[in-house]
Amino acid sequence: SNHTNNWAVLVSASKYWFNYRHMSNALGMYRTVKRLGIPDSNIILMLADDAACNARNKFPANVYANTGHALDLYGDNIEVDYRGYEVTVENVIRLLTGRMEPSVPRSKRLLTDDRSNIFVYMTGHGGNEFLKFQDSEEISAHDIADAFEQMYQKKRYNEIFFMMDTCQATSMYSQIYSPNILATGSSQVGENSYSYSNDNDLGVSIIDRYTHYILQFMEGINKTSHTTMEDLFNYYDVKAIGSHPGVRSDLFNRRLSDTRITDFFGGVAHVEVSEEEPRHTPVNTAEERPGTEETHQIVKAAPPMVLTTPQGTTKAWRTWGSFGVVGLLVGLVALKR
Repeated sequence: SNHTNNWAVLVSASKYWFNYRHMSNALGMYRTVKRLGIPDSNIILMLADDAACNARNKFPANVYANTGHALDLYGDNIEVDYRGYEVTVENVIRLLTGRMEPSVPRSKRLLTDDRSNIFVYMTGHGGNEFLKFQDSEEISAHDIADAFEQMYQKKRYNEIFFMMDTCQATSMYSQIYSPNILATGSSQVGENSYSYSNDNDLGVSIIDRYTHYILQFMEGINKTSHTTMEDLFNYYDVKAIGSHPGVRSDLFNRRLSDTRITDFFGGVAHVEVSEEEPRHTPVNTAEERPGTEETHQIVKAAPPMVLTTPQGTTKAWRTWGSFGVVGLLVGLVALKR
């Protein structure tokens, strides 16, 4: 890939306590992309509800995706960019297209260019070509497609990897028509997406199956991994996931076997490779740099502050100094009288 920077847009579109799993879906993806090297400055995290601070949360300020409560996804090192009622269809479209009000801070902007690879992940309740936001509005497959086309026209991306975890998820990328976009979803049209497990302490499902298995696969990936998108899609297990995940690659101009997962999930290290052998420049000496001899002599050893004069001159100075002292004493005696 010819990209120079990676970004991630992670959206949990559901509110209410019983949708706890959608928040942990997004936080699980947040932990993964951050672990693999994408900095917080390049991650836009949108959480429609704050389950961590819900009064019904038995573990305040914590969000877990496993029943053993071994890993807190909320933690102390999380940066939520859009929270609660800020997570709207309008804000998502404005974020993607860059059509922001001047007052919006940089931390809430997608500052991408034509050398940026972007991972867009959305989770929530959906249906055929729509995803619900806040249980009050919907973003459609046409909205997504048109937003991506605006991004292409404005040179806001190099490649996009679009992932959906919702019911009938593959319908959400059916209308995309812009180039260099790879898409995948948790279920086919007419299929539901299912939760993975319930937590008896919390009383709710804590993560969805599709996202759970994606994150399980990603735990074996590190920053230097050569694992490809083809490997990820081959890992899909219909029996375990409970639905038939889909992949759309007709708009993508690279082979999946040549596309590394870290092209979207990892950070980009800026390294310049030179074929020339390194040359060591010697430290300049006094002989090589005229006019520096005195400086080097002073650094080596500072001579005592003695006036160097021709031979015999020192004695003359001592003689005249004696006459001066005697004259001074005579003058003082005369003044006393």
